[in-house]
Amino acid sequence: MQFKGAGILDKEVEISTIGQVEDRLENPEELEVESTIEDEFEKVPEEEIDLIEATLEKEEEKPRHNYKKVIKGAIIALCTLLVLYGGMTVYFMSHYYFGSEINCINVSGKTVDAVEVLMESELQDYTLTLKKRGGEIEQIKAADVGLRYTSYEAFKKLKDSQNPFSWVIACFDAKASKIEVGVSYDEKQLKGKIDNLSCFDNYRIIEPQNPTFQYIENRYVIVDEIPGNKVDKDILYYHVAKALLSKKAEIDLEAINCYIKPQYNSEAPKILEVKDALNKYSSAKITYTIGNSNEILDGSTINKWLMVNQNFEVMIDNKKVQEYIDTLCEKYDTTGRTRSFITSSGETIQIGGGDFGRTISKVKEAESLISDIKEGRKIMKEPAYSQTVFSHGNSDIADTYVEIDMNKQYIWFYKNGSLIVDGDIVTGNVKAGHRTPKGVYSLKYKAKNVVLRGPGYAAPVTFWMPFNGGIGIHDANWRSKFGGSIYKTDGSHGCINCPYKVAKEIYNNIEIGTPVICY
Repeated sequence: MQFKGAGILDKEVEISTIGQVEDRLENPEELEVESTIEDEFEKVPEEEIDLIEATLEKEEEKPRHNYKKVIKGAIIALCTLLVLYGGMTVYFMSHYYFGSEINCINVSGKTVDAVEVLMESELQDYTLTLKKRGGEIEQIKAADVGLRYTSYEAFKKLKDSQNPFSWVIACFDAKASKIEVGVSYDEKQLKGKIDNLSCFDNYRIIEPQNPTFQYIENRYVIVDEIPGNKVDKDILYYHVAKALLSKKAEIDLEAINCYIKPQYNSEAPKILEVKDALNKYSSAKITYTIGNSNEILDGSTINKWLMVNQNFEVMIDNKKVQEYIDTLCEKYDTTGRTRSFITSSGETIQIGGGDFGRTISKVKEAESLISDIKEGRKIMKEPAYSQTVFSHGNSDIADTYVEIDMNKQYIWFYKNGSLIVDGDIVTGNVKAGHRTPKGVYSLKYKAKNVVLRGPGYAAPVTFWMPFNGGIGIHDANWRSKFGGSIYKTDGSHGCINCPYKVAKEIYNNIEIGTPVICY
């Protein structure tokens, strides 16, 4: 303690110093009181000593007063918490914890009965939307498929698992208050609902189509595929069932690849390969030379014969090929056809029948033509014939032929326009019914020293030239006369009986295939 001035107590006296003074004053027997200190105290005014003592008493009472306040506050807070805890415990005996969720639906603070009503209402309000191609939609509601929870007991089990005394702990473990309850559907109802969707209405279904090919300006081009709107029912059923179980809100049929697609699109290598084949086939150009005429077959006709089968193979319509060849035959085949013929006497006659002429081989030419088309050939050619003639002009008889006038009983043989031989003849016996048939025939072959046999006869001849089955031109050494009306009652069995000289000249100059005209 330090004093200043004449007995004036300084205001900055430290408490610890005062304490020390007190201790000494209370235990005077232990102190060695110095006279100087006593003298100093005697000099301090009495009111200042009272001030110091009052200050000391307040310092002792202050800690005791604060402690009581803290104790009182703590007791009040504890009681409040106990009341709150007890109240909430009672509340959670019949209500779900805060933060409770069932299938992501907040059921905090609800009773089991209220949750059952809420969950059932949420389920029955559920609708699955099917988004179709073109912006159309269809919907499947919970009631349509008998959608229900697999276990309604799960709601109560969740509540029973929540100890009402542990609600405080639950506030820090929200996951324990969340569950998923599965749903189920009636398969028969679901199948019936899907069957009745408009996307399975036959009148609305557009079948998917592969690319096609069109012949435009002498070339084939690809026509794009048609996607259509046909749905794969099995795929749709699978995704709808899955969506119902998870209560998904929407299914995009396009996104789940539910539509049946065409096998190919317009950029597929197979499609490009087919287009190239079609263009190759249609590029063929066949020029037929028949007589003095030409027939041109090109892509403008060929494209109508081409088709692509379901395996995307280019096919040629055999029926149309045959029809084309039939038109050639009808136009250019001359076998058995009626012809205009100028006789040696200058008369123009019409003569038909017989087996002479050009005949296109339908089978061989069809095979040849198909091969030419597949190779894309550009050629000039004659058709394949089953029977042909010497002449390539419009008149297939031309200027080498045998002419037989049965009324005049006369024969002429021309070769390259020159008369080689002519003479009287005897033709088939009219009375006996062996009249020589009319028509134009071709010489089948020729032979020497042949015995002609028939019912009741055997006739050896030197020159034999058949043209119509067993009917032919030959010499007849048993006859002394030819011509006139002999044929009417004493004619041959149909053959042309000639004098030896006439038969010899014809035999020596005629070739197989030469026309023989009988009229």
